[in-house]
Amino acid sequence: MIQGMPAVANEPVVHASGAMRSMLDDGRWHFHHGPIDIILGVEGEREAVEGALAESWQRFSQILPELVSELPQLRARAAAGSNVHGPIARRMLEACRPYMDSLFVTPMAAVAGSVAEELIGYFQCKGIRRAFVNNGGDIALHIAAGERYRVGLFSDLGRYQGQNIDLDGAFEIGAVMPVRGIATSGWRGRSLSMGIADSVTVLASTAAQADVAATLIANHVSVEHAGVYRAPADTLKDDTDLGSRLVTVQVDPLPQAAIETALDAGEQFARHLHSHELIHSAVLMLQGSVRVVGTFGRHASHEPSGADPGLDFQVVAGPRGSAENKVHKG
Repeated sequence: MIQGMPAVANEPVVHASGAMRSMLDDGRWHFHHGPIDIILGVEGEREAVEGALAESWQRFSQILPELVSELPQLRARAAAGSNVHGPIARRMLEACRPYMDSLFVTPMAAVAGSVAEELIGYFQCKGIRRAFVNNGGDIALHIAAGERYRVGLFSDLGRYQGQNIDLDGAFEIGAVMPVRGIATSGWRGRSLSMGIADSVTVLASTAAQADVAATLIANHVSVEHAGVYRAPADTLKDDTDLGSRLVTVQVDPLPQAAIETALDAGEQFARHLHSHELIHSAVLMLQGSVRVVGTFGRHASHEPSGADPGLDFQVVAGPRGSAENKVHKG
């Protein structure tokens, strides 16, 4: 809830650009413009909150036209010679930089996280204790000293409706942790994936970094099997940045050996990113089996001064009731 503001829903406000905003029943805010759909929560002093909301709303109204103006460059493969101009576009490209020499990746792999990161900047000010910008599951955070967020993890992106869900896991992010971005990717989500993960959730320093890493780790969770069905991306979406590359359209129940092979590949890549400090942690889920990469098992609020804060990740019984017995920690 936004402290100091009425906790009742209001009529949508429409900007001249076509962007819309409204406050939800629980005090969170909904910003919507074309394909950009954001839920925003903020807590703090009334004056600071109102100022940050006004500035972030004004900025939000500019984002879609700004990105559309550079869409051809953003859909092209990221390379050393790539050239973009807007602040969000530059952030997207920069998030791809560690991967562009060895992997196919376009700046669009970081678009949702980069937009969330742009907006969270307006809440990083005195008087605001904590805030989040959730752009379709890619989340940017502001956490002031002494504050924390408890985050739920839900693996089946195809069934996610935003409420009344059975969680597959949960973790807490405290102010002392070097994590301000969370992103999730998988073949069931709103974006196309070349892998078969139900979900890959990544925690990183920024939302843009988490976004592109989640996309690429999810691509690596893969196996060749008769129960995995793929199709060229451009036969599914006319405007895809993946061209004719094969993406996953259906995954039948797989034998455990195939599940482990796919998770092994994803975990190996996630460990590589963790060793190069490109991510803080990752949780990979596929048909009831879970792999976690990073530093887990310690509560951030209990960290001694100067320690490397760890993530306390807890797997809980999900809809399939099997995840708790198939966890590997790295």
